[in-house]
Amino acid sequence: MKILMIEDNESVCEMIEMFFLKEEWEATFVHNGKKGLETYLNHPDEFDLIVLDIMLPEMDGMTICKEIRKESKHVPIIMLTAKDTESDEVIGLEIGADDYVTKPFSPLTLVARIKSLKRRAEVVNDADSNTQGQYEVDTQHLKLDRNTREVLLYDKPLEGLTPKEFDLLYTLANSPRRVFSREQLLQMVWDYEYFGDERTVDAHIKKLRQKLVQNGPQVIHTVWGVGYKFDDTGAIE
Repeated sequence: MKILMIEDNESVCEMIEMFFLKEEWEATFVHNGKKGLETYLNHPDEFDLIVLDIMLPEMDGMTICKEIRKESKHVPIIMLTAKDTESDEVIGLEIGADDYVTKPFSPLTLVARIKSLKRRAEVVNDADSNTQGQYEVDTQHLKLDRNTREVLLYDKPLEGLTPKEFDLLYTLANSPRRVFSREQLLQMVWDYEYFGDERTVDAHIKKLRQKLVQNGPQVIHTVWGVGYKFDDTGAIE
């Protein structure tokens, strides 16, 4: 796996590099925001994952994340945020980051988050090619193919979903009308414990809903005091 890490603290990069090498991951480290974005845009197919700090020289991580998402909706992005900056975490998730790690952090925590995203990507890439074109989810108004990442909602393609938004939609739609708590979604979609950090789910649901409603009536519903469910049975009469 090839990782692009945009982080201005060189000592942090040197430490992280040792852990990446142990995992046999190849990494490119850039210490300037503007140069980091240029590095990705010049070689967008070269990197499998991006680790992105928010506070950077010349260009901040939020701006970089937005620009990367214009180029690719699928490359996983993990943002590094300062401690207790809840607004940064939520904004980062809303603009397309797939995950975040709060500073100061253990390198093992970052490695675990990367492995989680990597496992999910491998499930898609290793799927049997013979099943391509067969929708795994086929409800009244939604068709979803996890192998090709194709989504049809109200007979129109639903495009621009980030990897986590797609996984959230798949998890909810694969069990129509079942109510999932935020804790369940954290475990099923993110593949590890967030220790009650429910705003991660809420931020992704908010962004996903904004994209879904462009195709027609909303199909993800809030069950107050419990969580969320997918239900498109009464969306169009």
